[in-house]
Amino acid sequence: MRRIIFSFLAFVLTLSPVFADPDLLQDLCVADLNSTVKLNGFACKAAAAVNETDFFFAGLANPGSTNNTMGSLVTGANVEKIPGLNTLGVSMSRIDYAPGGLNPPHTHPRATEMVFVLDGSLDVGFITTTNKLISQTISKGDIFVFPRGLVHFQKNNGKVPAAVIAAFNSQLPGTQSIGATLFASTPSVPDAVLTKAFQVGTKEIEKIKSRLTPKKVI
Repeated sequence: MRRIIFSFLAFVLTLSPVFADPDLLQDLCVADLNSTVKLNGFACKAAAAVNETDFFFAGLANPGSTNNTMGSLVTGANVEKIPGLNTLGVSMSRIDYAPGGLNPPHTHPRATEMVFVLDGSLDVGFITTTNKLISQTISKGDIFVFPRGLVHFQKNNGKVPAAVIAAFNSQLPGTQSIGATLFASTPSVPDAVLTKAFQVGTKEIEKIKSRLTPKKVI
């Protein structure tokens, strides 16, 4: 009998990764953003310390300042701003665009994005892995979807400001801006890689790097 029990337990332990419960096993797991515990997400705050502020954020109510090089600003409402989103797999952001403003080509490695236009109109698009551009002009009340991981952009070609609310199926979608990733990384991507990839000279590469690398404030 003991041998049968041990065999059964061994069988269950072998299958446990396959049959692991994919859903939440508690009502909530509010992120402890100060925890030193490292895992896929954030450690849970003690239940006694949880309160309504962990589930509230007013940061998307007003337009963000678009007085910058790109003429756009993303205001995130993810788990870092709303700890109660931890383990829930959703987040949002507000993106504001000045006339002519651009949210430059970028990817979200962990989420599909859906945008709802609050004001104005935008030219938007994403590029498939076969290099096909899927693009559309969207206006107030319209929705457009950017599949997970694909390079995409939004451009305000109008004469008035525009704004969208974006929804993500991740508590922390992550963002890689293509220009900054390639030309402003630390350490820098070797010039020899960039000159060959873009078929330009070293001077052009250094010029781009000088524009994209943040200037140190002394």
